Amino acid sequence: MRTYQLIAPAKINLYLEIIGDRPDGYHELVMILQSIILSDRIEIRSNGTQAINLHCNHPLVPLDQTNIAYHAAQLMVDQFPERFANYGGVDITIDKQIPVAAGLAGGSTDGAAVLLGLNLLWELGLTIPQLQQLGEKLGSDVPFCVRGGTAIATGRGEKLDPIQDLDNLWVVLAKYNNLAVSTPWAYQTYKQQFGHTYINDIAGIQSRTSQLHSGSFVQAISDKDGKKIGELLQNDLEKVVLPEYPQVAQLKEVLKQAGGLGTMMSGSGPTVFTLCQSQTEAETIKKTARQKIEDPSLEFWVTQLSSSGISIISEQ
Repeated sequence: MRTYQLIAPAKINLYLEIIGDRPDGYHELVMILQSIILSDRIEIRSNGTQAINLHCNHPLVPLDQTNIAYHAAQLMVDQFPERFANYGGVDITIDKQIPVAAGLAGGSTDGAAVLLGLNLLWELGLTIPQLQQLGEKLGSDVPFCVRGGTAIATGRGEKLDPIQDLDNLWVVLAKYNNLAVSTPWAYQTYKQQFGHTYINDIAGIQSRTSQLHSGSFVQAISDKDGKKIGELLQNDLEKVVLPEYPQVAQLKEVLKQAGGLGTMMSGSGPTVFTLCQSQTEAETIKKTARQKIEDPSLEFWVTQLSSSGISIISEQ
């Protein structure tokens, strides 16, 4: 039975601006998304049956259709029934290293890995853009996770424009393992409080997107100017999450005071990160923050920005 093992990197948001409503119930966003080396490992193995079996080492990860990885496999079965009939079902094993419910696209990147793995296993020959198009059916972050790197994301996050890869910086991530923030709650609360600022005409949305493309943040990324990037970090969802979750607000303040280039919450949280120039600086900030907040439920990760999306590590 053939087997593929893949690396599925997490992502952080370097920039997240909510600019309007969408008819589909989502929000119109302008973001800069960034892959990081912190990754799950996914094994996809032909099992000689007609079943999709999902396994994971983390007790909080669901093993049914509510898991994006399972949903991705089912989508491929539905899209390519003849290949499924020829090649049969699969066992999908997730070695979960990305924290769960953290705002780091851990579920989305697993789904992206399943799309790519089945593309190889079933010899479909799909291109990256075709896989990204399939990924849109699974979730807003999945298309980005397929390719990874650094990209401007618009629409609900599925429209991607890759920009200069940023892989010269390190990052400290911190999250309380007993804390989760509902993404729908965060966006709905933002709409209630700041909906009066929304841009809802196409020309206005396009103008705001163009401003980011041609602005100082993208230039700083092109120049690999870590100091400037740290100064320009922005996440509109902090405006509603931090007042509601004082633990996250305190964590951000402690990390900020510990040093680094800039500190921000990723996505809807509750993970907070600090960008750093070096691994040494990152480890020092981690140590300082851990001494300031002595809470066994607070976990830290030190990793690096990455220019890669889903990648194959072995084929058997």
